[in-house]
Amino acid sequence: MESFLLQASIYLGAAVLIVPLAVRLGLGSVLGYLAAGILVGPIMGLAGTETADLQHFAEFGVVMMLFLIGLELEPRALWDMRHKLIGLGGLQVVLTTGAIAGVAYWLGFSWQVGATLGMLFSLSSTAIVLQTLSEKNLMRTGGGRATFAVLLTQDIAVVPILAIIPLLAISGTGMPEGISAATFGISNPNVVTDSHAAAGPAEPLLTLVQSLPGWAVTMMTLGIVVGIMLAGHFLTRPVFRFVHASRLPEMSTFISLLMVLGIAFLMMLVGLSPALGTFMAGVVLANSEFRHQLEADIQPFKGILMGLFFITVGVGINFDVLLANPFLVVALTLAVIALKVAVLLLLSVIFKVRGHNRWLFALGLAQAGEFGFLLVSFARKQSILPSSIAEIVLLIISLSMLLTPALFIGYEALAKRMKTREKEDPADVIDEQGRVIIAGVGRFGQTVNRLVRMSGGSTVVLDSDMHAIEQMRRFGAKGFFGDPTRPELLEAAGLAEASVLVVAVDNQENALKIVAHARKHRPDLHIIARAYDRPHVFALYKAGANDIVRETYDSSVRAGRYVLENIGFTDYEAAKMTQTYFKVERAALRDLAELWVPGQPVHLNDAYVARAVQLERDLADAMSRDLDETRANLEAAQ
Repeated sequence: MESFLLQASIYLGAAVLIVPLAVRLGLGSVLGYLAAGILVGPIMGLAGTETADLQHFAEFGVVMMLFLIGLELEPRALWDMRHKLIGLGGLQVVLTTGAIAGVAYWLGFSWQVGATLGMLFSLSSTAIVLQTLSEKNLMRTGGGRATFAVLLTQDIAVVPILAIIPLLAISGTGMPEGISAATFGISNPNVVTDSHAAAGPAEPLLTLVQSLPGWAVTMMTLGIVVGIMLAGHFLTRPVFRFVHASRLPEMSTFISLLMVLGIAFLMMLVGLSPALGTFMAGVVLANSEFRHQLEADIQPFKGILMGLFFITVGVGINFDVLLANPFLVVALTLAVIALKVAVLLLLSVIFKVRGHNRWLFALGLAQAGEFGFLLVSFARKQSILPSSIAEIVLLIISLSMLLTPALFIGYEALAKRMKTREKEDPADVIDEQGRVIIAGVGRFGQTVNRLVRMSGGSTVVLDSDMHAIEQMRRFGAKGFFGDPTRPELLEAAGLAEASVLVVAVDNQENALKIVAHARKHRPDLHIIARAYDRPHVFALYKAGANDIVRETYDSSVRAGRYVLENIGFTDYEAAKMTQTYFKVERAALRDLAELWVPGQPVHLNDAYVARAVQLERDLADAMSRDLDETRANLEAAQ
């Protein structure tokens, strides 16, 4: 017990110290976890022998992640992905396997070793890639969806790969002549032993399945898959209602974990990927009313296990092998990444993944994956990969995973450069002018546009999002495609004659550009601007906006009014206090805007802080006086 607590404290302590630092530096949590593993393993030597067992446990984080992703996908959405799953994903596995196998054969390895290396390097890291896509909000992009489709296909491909590898078993090592363990600086290669712990309660079930004929195993597999789908559709509701009737919050977590772990065991029992099984269950439950409860219950376990998995990858990197021949190992790692990028770029052209999405797809999937560790171990037991080669392969897998955050950083740099160089689509010819120009027609601008038009006012709507403009047109409203920051488009929309300009674009810098340009050319124009937060309010105020609306401010004030009405204030008192709050707070913002210093955090601006504290007192006094006056007037009226 003491040893377990010490190891747990080391892992958790390293994560708490390193991961927040990596995130603050913009490197992402995955690289932070990997760095924490390298620190406690290869560098400090505080972890080691327990890592393999711990990694098998931590791999359930991948299982839980795919379950949560399945909850986000409706069955129809999955069916719509079928072409990418079969075509894009299937070709990626086949072409990458063939390319790497061909290179290995050219280097002198047997075709069996080449095929094995090709199959295990064709897989990518589901854990790292999905975590990074989620963190960077790239999952819903074209490149993110294509990446996810390939990852899902790869998870499915693990099953046939495990079936093919034993067929490749050969006598001898399959190594090129002249290459030995000493070539890589390994004097005593590890020998894989097939030691098993004492038989557990699952042993009779495993023995039973192994003793069945092939057709029976197939029928059992189909039965389990169909059973999972039917149970998810018909049994989930009564089971959850029964559990919730106990009024014990922890029971909800119990049933969520039981569902995920039970499905994972059943899939493993028949030799299928547990991640695939839980993903399928998540898709079945995507339309369930219990979906959000399942997400809330599983999310914390997923996060902890995923972090633990990445730490174990860092711990498992064998720096002795790397230091023995660093140039060879690094060169092989980069060669694998480059070869996979080349295949992925080819597929992106064939399947019309365009622009920066193409680079997200290629660089995001360029690393080897965690299933590679399993396949290497399996191939060693089948006498296909000798220990010396297996050590190098494991190191290449680990290093490629370690380089994944750097690949995503490279993608972001490429995407930024491509965006600046990207040729803009030709803007629409603006053949209308109106008293009100609305720049940006998202949720905010859309409401303003409808209100003005329903009141008989004339508007001209500009937006750089073609999809948003097309949606407007489908509902009979007219809008023009074009970048509102371009002065010539504002002029064409009638800036010289307009009465009001509404700036409702999402990008804060673009909003400032539009306001500044409009104020410079029309000093008399009334400008209403949408702001993201207080500093943005101050910047827009200095740029020349007349009325500035924080995007969530009015709804928050209205919610506060509802709170007052339900804690003892009358409706009239709540309405009057809300009006006072709005009037005084709005005036206070103008005072604070004069003290605001661009680029300086407001909490470091002493004059701003002092004035803000004084204004809070003034606001409280004003609301108290207003409440007293309101109550006095009501008493006098009675």
